[in-house]
Amino acid sequence: MTHASPPPQPSPNPLPEPPKTSHGRLNLPEVLPIDGKQPLFWLYLGLKDIGHSPWLSLVHGLLIAAGGALITGLAHDRFWLLAGAISGFLVIAPVLATSLYAMSRAIERNEAVNLHLLFKTWTQWQTLHNKEPVSYWCLVRFGLLLALAGTGWVLTSSALITLLAPVAIYTPMDFIRHVVLSRDSYLFELWLMLGGLMAAPVFASSVVAMPLLLDRKLNTLQAVLTSWKVVLNHPIPMVVWAFLIMGLSMMGILSLFIGLIVIVPMLGHASWHAYRDLVDTSDVPERMPRQEAV
Repeated sequence: MTHASPPPQPSPNPLPEPPKTSHGRLNLPEVLPIDGKQPLFWLYLGLKDIGHSPWLSLVHGLLIAAGGALITGLAHDRFWLLAGAISGFLVIAPVLATSLYAMSRAIERNEAVNLHLLFKTWTQWQTLHNKEPVSYWCLVRFGLLLALAGTGWVLTSSALITLLAPVAIYTPMDFIRHVVLSRDSYLFELWLMLGGLMAAPVFASSVVAMPLLLDRKLNTLQAVLTSWKVVLNHPIPMVVWAFLIMGLSMMGILSLFIGLIVIVPMLGHASWHAYRDLVDTSDVPERMPRQEAV
């Protein structure tokens, strides 16, 4: 007499399929309409959030400014590395601003904003690793992708300047004299064009992705595609937003990084408000439970 084999047991931590619609497409959040002047309002809201907890906000900018100064100190006589490192540093800024997003979310929810919130934001991935392995890898994977993009630009920028510059470039003044002001080559224009070509898809992939991953239970692909959806639906405001981010960041760098102390937290908080204005997350479950209001 034969016995039927028992049904297979499900794996302890199955990896769920991304939610899909009846048409088989990824179920992405809807993009909300915005006014063309909204990017400027996001900056205002970012400054307002700094005023809520100035010390905690400004310490983020201080750390970024110190990091930029450290990079400059280590590579001050290797400009081919310095230019790529600083611009690559800006590529991964959305990850570095994670706790600023968490602060703005707490302010929005009328929750406590303190050191415990920052500590929990940067360490909660261990809890998610145990309880929600898919959520854990979403957050880590996106950070690694941005770090890889930043590293790629550092190598590309370094190779371009080293191979095509008419003379060896060692200092920022060498770069200005022999690349920026050179009338015999188009290296500076080529460098800017290549940087723009590499930065544009990174911006389009990350404009709301990191706040979205922090706030809602979506995977990396859904967050990146939502960012692209935002850019495609609002191309002009997103171009304005990109130029504001780039322009303010360059102002901070050219001020010997001192301006970054304010500019970094302002842009970090503003990016949260951009995400909240651009993406309808009413049908997407929250990643972390709400805390008691203060």
